[in-house]
Amino acid sequence: MSGNNRADIKAGARVKVVQKQDQRSGRLTEGIVQDILTKSDTHPHGIKVRLQSGLVGRVKEVLNE
Repeated sequence: MSGNNRADIKAGARVKVVQKQDQRSGRLTEGIVQDILTKSDTHPHGIKVRLQSGLVGRVKEVLNE
């Protein structure tokens, strides 16, 4: 599942995100969502979240809900 819809992402979900510094390389980081930072329902580049590790990135893939 892609990370473009806010409704698909819940706190506690396991996701893969791309961090700002990794956007060019496309390197993904896996983690568990702590907070959803994007307020709009959708975003073309992915919903921005904060992971439990403290990293912030845009969701590219939702692994589970």
